[in-house]
Amino acid sequence: MKGEGNRNKAKCLVYIAAFVLVQMAIIVAFSLTVMRIKSLKVQFGAVSVKSMSTINTTTVPSFNMRLMTQFTVKSTNFGHFKYGNSTVTLLYGGTPVGTAVIPMGRAKARQTRKVNIAIDISSDQLSSDTNLGNDINSGVLILTSEARLSGKVHLMKIIKKKKSGRNELHHSN
Repeated sequence: MKGEGNRNKAKCLVYIAAFVLVQMAIIVAFSLTVMRIKSLKVQFGAVSVKSMSTINTTTVPSFNMRLMTQFTVKSTNFGHFKYGNSTVTLLYGGTPVGTAVIPMGRAKARQTRKVNIAIDISSDQLSSDTNLGNDINSGVLILTSEARLSGKVHLMKIIKKKKSGRNELHHSN
């Protein structure tokens, strides 16, 4: 009789251990398939010109503009993404003509965070480029944008993984 009680306790412990192992296997399988951490999607929305001035002389053509845009950070993960201050740079012909700060923030899980930013651009940094005068005359100014957000994805307040989102677009105004 005395040995039978110990056998029941041992069986109970084996069942508890098996249950814990099965639960851990389910959690690991779930985290490796459904909870896989993906890169973020960083995009510009519509860009509108708030103010613009151009000077097209034969010696030094120039432009000054203030652009308003909606910058979106899309988190496709099951955890939120916290990112620090970042910058977006607009380039003309590979030369930076304007930068703006993207303030630190948080994109919630499986949602898109929208941030309105204003970017002042100027041709002051450009060398005497013969294409600038032609582009101003044609009314089309081809700009390239670069932005990179770095931060951490937080899953269930347990898993934290560094991720970044990158944006490279061509705009014409």
